[in-house]
Amino acid sequence: MALAIGGCTVNKKLSEHKQKPNILFIAVDDLRPELGCYGHETVQSPNIDKLAKTGALFNRAYCQQAVCSPSRTSLMTGRRPNTTKVWDLRTHFRNTIPDVVTLPQYFKNNGYHTQSIGKIYHDPASAQDSLSWSVPEILAVTTKQGKYLLPSNLQKKSAKAAASEIADVPDNAYVDGQVANQALEVLRKIKDKPFFLAVGFRRPHLPFSAPKKYWDIYDRDNITLPVEKNTPRNIPSYARHKNQELRGYTDIGVDNVITDDKTRELLHGYYAAISYTDAQIGKVLDELDRLNLTKNTIIVLWSDHGFHLGEKGLWAKSTNYELDTRVPLVIAAPGKKQGIMSNGLVELVDLYPTLADLAGFQIPDNLEGTSLVPLLTNPDQSWKSAVFSQFPRPWIYKGIPNLMGYAMRTDRYRYVEWRDFKTDEISAIELYDHQVDPSELNNIADLPSNAILINELKQKLHDGWSKAKPSTIAHKH
Repeated sequence: MALAIGGCTVNKKLSEHKQKPNILFIAVDDLRPELGCYGHETVQSPNIDKLAKTGALFNRAYCQQAVCSPSRTSLMTGRRPNTTKVWDLRTHFRNTIPDVVTLPQYFKNNGYHTQSIGKIYHDPASAQDSLSWSVPEILAVTTKQGKYLLPSNLQKKSAKAAASEIADVPDNAYVDGQVANQALEVLRKIKDKPFFLAVGFRRPHLPFSAPKKYWDIYDRDNITLPVEKNTPRNIPSYARHKNQELRGYTDIGVDNVITDDKTRELLHGYYAAISYTDAQIGKVLDELDRLNLTKNTIIVLWSDHGFHLGEKGLWAKSTNYELDTRVPLVIAAPGKKQGIMSNGLVELVDLYPTLADLAGFQIPDNLEGTSLVPLLTNPDQSWKSAVFSQFPRPWIYKGIPNLMGYAMRTDRYRYVEWRDFKTDEISAIELYDHQVDPSELNNIADLPSNAILINELKQKLHDGWSKAKPSTIAHKH
């Protein structure tokens, strides 16, 4: 009798174990919503497009700060930059909020095996977080050899060589192919226990290095150049930057004009890098299917921020503009609607409460985001009235900024206040009307006719994220 009772207990535990949904958490570096599933007519992204058909695509998702470490820190801790106090690439959140329980750590504390492959937190070894994971990170840091393969680039003394590279090599010659292969191996090892597997891909981050076959997908002559390359009108100089990230590459230079031919080359490289990463994502998703895990796995695909590709004369990220703050986001969850799209305003900081909610856990009270689970059932319902991001100036690797640009995106407007970081005094305001100016080229904050609107948006920005929640959720708190 004792044996029979013991057997029942074990079977019950096994049943409960199988019911825990796995999490496959896919990060893509510097990817703006330039994908087939977002309506882009040139970029070839069949695997991400296929994933979007199995879940929910969020058309208006935004990061909290448009650069790697601050954005990833906010997502992984569920807290915004002024709470994490991570505004640069060097500060580690364990030094500012040492007792925080990260998203994977929360799952680990709830009985999950948590593991990281590739770039999830920021790159340097010092940026990793052992408390988040059940085992040490894999391929968390890459070397110059992970970015370049051609001797002409490897022989350069600087860390940055050419801004792009075409090499006739197999996928696993570059680091993202290795990340995918490692993910396949790990999936086979952990398939029998509930897991939170984070897989981080580096392309299409500069340099745009990808195997030749992905470059061959595109005809450079047919790549469309940015229509508007001029600086937005009536903006403070510090709203933009001098393209330092791109100009550090040897084929660009500090003072060289970025010609139309070079722009097409860079766009070609960005698209090739997207298709390369898309193929690696496809390998991981195919293995999930092969192992019969998809039906019990929540899949999230996200990017840490957007990217400028010559629009406004800007390259890379590090501004408060739409192209830098808007990101791709796909969530495919078992039992939820498939092939849906939400136009609700959402944020990366929402992913922590969303995944806790989907897994059936209690959402921690101190998170600064909102579960997106209701949108997975009814994507057209009224949602947040605004989302928030920020960026410091000057943009430095470590230290307290002089100014902080606080940006708010509503359904119609982007409103930005540049404030002295110590005194909180406003030094400049930006206002863009997306109804008539979707490219954000004309700052209309100084128009006398907008005075009442400015006051309304100012109040809404100062009220902050907690008062911009969906009304149905706000009433519950």
